[in-house]
Amino acid sequence: MASPDISDENLSAKDDNLPHTYSFGLKNDLSELEVLRQQVKKFGKIAGLSENCLFEINLCLDELFTNIVSYGFDDDRHHLIQFTLQLDKDVLILDVEDGGIPFNPLSKKEPRIPIDPKNIKIGGLGIHIVKKLTNAICYQRNQGKNHLTLRKSIESGKSPLAI
Repeated sequence: MASPDISDENLSAKDDNLPHTYSFGLKNDLSELEVLRQQVKKFGKIAGLSENCLFEINLCLDELFTNIVSYGFDDDRHHLIQFTLQLDKDVLILDVEDGGIPFNPLSKKEPRIPIDPKNIKIGGLGIHIVKKLTNAICYQRNQGKNHLTLRKSIESGKSPLAI
């Protein structure tokens, strides 16, 4: 299991104005999905996030991680995928960094969603769901790495999901 890198000052901070930051890395292996869920849960406990918010964060990061592992590397070597989760007042900031092939999920065309749920096919909706569950997404390619930053407001306590 990858060791999380937690900032002690944020864990022990009594001042609610200080951001809670939690970072960890996972190898590019789908067996790490359970570790990802555990790390998100740990962060949620530290930051005091609701179960609904944790569910949405898990859904987003699970989808992004699965895509990176499944399509992001063109070799069989182990690669590190880095996550940084930060709560700054009422904004949750999720950063995902990988050294895989360049891929900007924002350039992906919006999927057509059939009116009848029976006609929805498996696959192709993950990035769409991530976009719907977050308020802003930014992609950058720097120093040979993909950097994806998601921002999610948590003040309302309501899910922005509307497919």
